[in-house]
Amino acid sequence: MSAYQDDHWGLPDPDRQPGFYDSLPTKRALAFVVDLIVSVVIAALIVPFTAFTGLFFFPFLVAVVGYVYRVITIANSSATWGMRLMGIEFRDRSGTRFDLGMAFLHTTLFSVWCSMGLPQVVSVVLMLTTARKQGLSDLILGSAAINRPSDY
Repeated sequence: MSAYQDDHWGLPDPDRQPGFYDSLPTKRALAFVVDLIVSVVIAALIVPFTAFTGLFFFPFLVAVVGYVYRVITIANSSATWGMRLMGIEFRDRSGTRFDLGMAFLHTTLFSVWCSMGLPQVVSVVLMLTTARKQGLSDLILGSAAINRPSDY
């Protein structure tokens, strides 16, 4: 167990090491905006390869591109490009970085919440009120976003 981990979770303890959770809701919101922009740009680059028919279902194309982008980037570095820019990353309940399975599960839940609306609002409220700043997907999976430790 690393020096920053809690005895009961593998995640940093929010009372003993609050720095891991400082400003996380704001950073996650900014990372979301960056990731949305990246997804829109990638989708726009794909449109010509669809003989421009992609324009007729562009929101769906952005959603699919965003899903694939999130799974791949989170599986590779436990963070999307937006999250890396903001200095945050995901950790699972044991305190380790996400693998492909966790990236897939987290992204799937995130996508479902976004498509339904109300669960996404609940997720944001949870990020603002829980000690570890966990969203609904994080609470279900036992994961959390943290400020990237300096040893990485």
